[in-house]
Amino acid sequence: MSGADILVQALVNHGVDTVFAYPGGASMPIHQALTRYADKIRTILPRHEQGGGFMAHGYARTTGKPGICFSTSGPGATNFVTNIADAKMDSVPLIVITGQVGTNVLGSDAFQETPMVEICRGITKHHYLVTRTEDLTRVMKEAFHIATTGRPGPVLIDMPKDVQNRTVVPNWDPPMNLPGYKPTRRAPRKELQPILDALRQSKKPFIYAGGGVIHSEASAFLREFAERAGIPVGLTLHGLGTFPADHYLCLQMLGMHGTVYSNYAVNDADLLLAFGVRFDDRVTGKLAEFAKHGKIVHIDIDKSEIHKNKHAHIPVHGDLGGALEDLCAMLREDDNADLVAGGRYTDWLRQIDAWREAEPMKCPDREDAILPQAAIKRLWEIIRDRGQIDNTIMTTGVGQHQMWAAQFFHLNKPRTWVTSGGLGTMGFGLPAAMGAKVAHPDAIVIDVDGDGSFQMNIQELACCYAEKIAPKILLLNNQHLGMVVQWEDRFFGSNRGHTYLGAGADQEWYPNFVKIAEGFGVKGRAITDRKDLDEALIEMLDHDGPYLLDVHVPHQEHVLPMIPAGMTVKDIIKA
Repeated sequence: MSGADILVQALVNHGVDTVFAYPGGASMPIHQALTRYADKIRTILPRHEQGGGFMAHGYARTTGKPGICFSTSGPGATNFVTNIADAKMDSVPLIVITGQVGTNVLGSDAFQETPMVEICRGITKHHYLVTRTEDLTRVMKEAFHIATTGRPGPVLIDMPKDVQNRTVVPNWDPPMNLPGYKPTRRAPRKELQPILDALRQSKKPFIYAGGGVIHSEASAFLREFAERAGIPVGLTLHGLGTFPADHYLCLQMLGMHGTVYSNYAVNDADLLLAFGVRFDDRVTGKLAEFAKHGKIVHIDIDKSEIHKNKHAHIPVHGDLGGALEDLCAMLREDDNADLVAGGRYTDWLRQIDAWREAEPMKCPDREDAILPQAAIKRLWEIIRDRGQIDNTIMTTGVGQHQMWAAQFFHLNKPRTWVTSGGLGTMGFGLPAAMGAKVAHPDAIVIDVDGDGSFQMNIQELACCYAEKIAPKILLLNNQHLGMVVQWEDRFFGSNRGHTYLGAGADQEWYPNFVKIAEGFGVKGRAITDRKDLDEALIEMLDHDGPYLLDVHVPHQEHVLPMIPAGMTVKDIIKA
């Protein structure tokens, strides 16, 4: 078999049913092979490699399976760099396969040659430059293993063209050669017992749960543990959906734009149970002041994260799902009956209730304009009232709309919230929604986007039409880079540093997104009047194909509450 056929057959052998691939000179043999396997693998042609990479993100994040994307060499491959960095930051299992010039001209600056392994060395979990066709089956086996075990992440496979063309007899069950890679560890009971001992001494425990809960399939165990012990739960941006938003113990998102009561709780807690988190600066603010009043328990599969940003008094290196499963089993034992909920933390929960009542998450509304946060909340209410929340997947771009979606669109299931957190990549929302919709064709998939973010991968509307992919796009159009404008208002005296996206006040010009969408074959509608909102949202949800709802909103709104970068809960801005 040719190397290209071996590569595609290996994908089939690993259960891959969809790839996102843009062809070019150095990857043509792979694409020819994909045509021969069209009955087994769906190949989706994006309109830009970055779009295809983020489609793979959406597919991976909503299924737990690795997302697969292809490009040619040179500029095609470098267009994946942002996708790879994003996947590394957010622990996304991604297998990125790039064409490369022939091995005989490697290092000679041949046409469309770039040293992808060197470029991506610091942003991959692992990487390969395949120089022997005989190695392909082993490389593919290792790539899937590495991408999906331990802390998930991106694996780059750089494929010279002659390696794709050369024919060999493949060994389909080669040994893996990964000395030192031991990704799975189940923490023994003796390492978990101190957590229960700390609970006995605690009067104000708090669970800080992140994306690791999803990666370890631990959501059910997290709920059982929190309910049995009666401990309130705050969620990171990537933790949304891991614990039901409508649960009494859920304090919603914490951190820079989290709820006031969640941030108060983490500040006052005498025991912080950090599950699958990395103490990101958007959560902690000033590290020295974060959760300084009590003990910290940190459970994580990635040993390098423990003690990295914040010292853990009780560090546990291991799979979070296994650890929570074992902790739940320990709570069921008679010796730990005193830890089961039943009034143990009544005073603490009363304090939290008082904070919730005094500082609720507020959603302003106006009759004379459509406010962006009100539009998101109304979308959530309509879907909730229809009983469709559990069949809805939300993706976002990056900016104010992302934070408002996190605040006002409440989800109860894991893998229903997909956003770019660590890297904060604008242009993420639409292609991620497309990947999610491909993976879940019967789900309602909505991209809440901003006009700045949306324009960065707007070309994928063409792919929506051509491939019959039907996400709904709620475009909150304020004609500005809203989050940067907010920081200008708060910290730079409202001096505008190139944050208006139009052509200047004297020209009053701005892109007509409805016409653009229609040019791509996608139905669109624009609204400016508050009274049209409900009807337009329902039209968007009920439309059979992809749909763009362009909602014109004022740019003066700020995402609140807000803890300024590097500050503490004492500095929280509420209005």
